[in-house]
Parts: sequence; structure tokens; C-alpha cells
Amino acid sequence: MNTKTAFSAAVAACLLTSAASFAQGDAKRGEKAFDECRACHSTEAGVNAVGPSLRGVAGRKAGALEDFRYSPAIKRSDITWTRETLDAFLADPQKTIPANRMPYSGMPDAKNRADVVEYLQTLK
Repeated sequence: MNTKTAFSAAVAACLLTSAASFAQGDAKRGEKAFDECRACHSTEAGVNAVGPSLRGVAGRKAGALEDFRYSPAIKRSDITWTRETLDAFLADPQKTIPANRMPYSGMPDAKNRADVVEYLQTLK
């Protein structure tokens, strides 16, 4: 196997593994894991706290709520909140969007993140 083929196979394996972790997320467990997020985020539409409401976050552009004052970093990030971007942001907010104002060091457990991401998908 040449280097290019090996690299392509490795990338494909990573993508499949990543997709599998999202498929295994459990919204009920995610709702419980979300408890650590509730200190700053509401799940009710139009109800912002220290952080913006996360109702409808799945598929939304970062920094899009008119009634919340986002950091300049979030506004210029050009991120749309997909399963992948939510997972990356929850894992390490500062790495994903440097200089954002969210004072959270991240959720290191991939299973918990997958569960929270799945829960966020239900908040339509």
C-alpha cells in the first residue's frame, strides 16, 4: 500500500469512527449530561442567560441570534452548528473558536459529547 492510499484509508477510518460516535449518541443521556451546561444556557426559545439559548442550535450559524451579544470571535467564525462542529466545540471551545468568551474548558469524554450533541438535535 503506498503512502497516498494509506493516508486515504486512515482518513476514511477516522470519518467512519466519527460518524459512528454520533450515531451512538443517546438524547436521554445527553439531557442529563447537559445539566452542566444549564448553568449558562437555556433550552427555551428566546431565553438567554450568560450564554445564548440553545433551542434550535442544530443547523444554526454561530452568532446568529439577534437578541444575544456574542463575542467577535463567534460572530466571525463562519461556523454552522452541525454534529461535527458541536462535538469539536464541546471538546475544546478555545481550540475550535479561539478568543471566544465561553469560560468552559471542554467536555473530554467523547461518549458524553455524543450524547449532548444528540440531545441538542432534539431542541427544535
